[in-house]
Amino acid sequence: MHSSPDETPDRTADRPTGDDHATTSRLPRRAFLGGVGVAVMGVATAGGAGAFQRTSPPSTGMSGAAIPAADMDPLDLLKRMLSFDTQNSGQGGKTRPHAEMLKAVWERAGVTAEIIDTPQPDNVHLLARIPGQGSEKPLLILGHSDVVPVEEENWDVDPFAGEVVDGEIYGRGALDMKGANSAMISALLRHLDEGATFDRDIIVLTDCDEEAGSYGSGWLAENHWDKIDAGCVLTEGGWFLAQSDKTTPMLITATRQDNVYFNIDIVAKGTATHSSKPMPDDSAIVTLSRALTTLGEWEARVELTDVTREYFQALADATTNRDFAKAIRLMLKAKSQPSRERAAALVVKHSDYPYLHRALLRTTHAFVIQEAGYKENVIPSEATTRVNCRGIPGGEKPREFLAAVRKLLADKEVEVVLAGNPGESEEQALARLDTTWATPPADIDTDLWRALESAAEETYEGTPFAPALFEAGTSLGPWREKGVPGYGVYPYVLSNEQLIGMHGNNERIYVEALQQGSDYMYEVFGALRV
Repeated sequence: MHSSPDETPDRTADRPTGDDHATTSRLPRRAFLGGVGVAVMGVATAGGAGAFQRTSPPSTGMSGAAIPAADMDPLDLLKRMLSFDTQNSGQGGKTRPHAEMLKAVWERAGVTAEIIDTPQPDNVHLLARIPGQGSEKPLLILGHSDVVPVEEENWDVDPFAGEVVDGEIYGRGALDMKGANSAMISALLRHLDEGATFDRDIIVLTDCDEEAGSYGSGWLAENHWDKIDAGCVLTEGGWFLAQSDKTTPMLITATRQDNVYFNIDIVAKGTATHSSKPMPDDSAIVTLSRALTTLGEWEARVELTDVTREYFQALADATTNRDFAKAIRLMLKAKSQPSRERAAALVVKHSDYPYLHRALLRTTHAFVIQEAGYKENVIPSEATTRVNCRGIPGGEKPREFLAAVRKLLADKEVEVVLAGNPGESEEQALARLDTTWATPPADIDTDLWRALESAAEETYEGTPFAPALFEAGTSLGPWREKGVPGYGVYPYVLSNEQLIGMHGNNERIYVEALQQGSDYMYEVFGALRV
């Protein structure tokens, strides 16, 4: 069993350091992953990235002292991040020790960093600010320190040890999103080590309560907007997909839009009675189960928007799987809904990332929480299942999906309830979701977007780059509400198995992909150097 957030163990005492993994140089730009061996700056290395090594004499950070090489090594930094148990079970996590570690990293580089307390003890934000020339509004790098809980008994390794096995680093948050944090922070530190000056301030926010809780980016924006006011934001999002060999980069994406998040409850009622005299035909649990079977076998209609059409077209051009490319093109040119549905089924069938691509085609629904009963000798009078839904902006509206589910289950003797905010009527909730659904994708006529695109060519030469929809959600809400462009990347090539590990068991990423992702971020930030 894992510890509760209030009983989080301090695992930093026995955490691995940069000396615990093989030391190799930075992967070359344009290198494909999975090679047996590569030559880097004239140094022969075995396959697999390791500790950062300078290839020229060190400059100094803003403090005037050389930045420790371990802080510029994304693997070493990620191992330290993973060693902190920042699980968030719904009421925030214990993020202060993690924030104190990162604060020390920034201060060693001469960067001012502050811990921002929230009303919940030890649940804190960390804010670092790299001063620039001020010719543009600041760039904000938005990462989160909290992670979802673990089922520790179902992991093959300690989820808080940062263990490397067969070229993959395991740990809760390795993918989402301490891995992205380490890639971005280590890349910025490399620039500072070279004495770089940027054309704008760069704000690096490592926030809390992204996974759940009351004191996330919304609370921070309400109470400290002056500290996080920015002209552009970069956070988690776009996937770097691989060809069928699971390592060769296929498509580099950055997201400019998030799916619409909402929940519905399926509620069944029956007769409460003593469990010694079951009444199957009047059992709330049995009734609910029948309805869930129907809903589980059903899918919402396929919807394509301008954003998803551009993404799938890029995917068709990028893949080496001819059947997959053919299915995508059939779907994109379909003139009727039935033919679009048939082609979409083929897209999912032939995709190496079937669950991701299914989620980008329609409103999804997932059974996540079930409640029924309170005592062994009582048959309960009510049973409820929470269904988490993600709608495509500009596609099927949440109100249309809700109506479709109600029609599907009309004869199943259940109630379908939209789970809105406290005190909110259904129509108020639907109106709020209509507004979110209609939010346009982020403007891509920005220097940050151009930097994301050009860095892909520099780091993954010959691999297409495309804008995308994020099938999940981020902390970008406060900036989007103010019209600030926000984009997302998880800057490492992933296999489908690794993608499934997100919020699941044995979460992990490739070590080489992490290093190459840090190189990618180095190129992105390099576009902002003076």
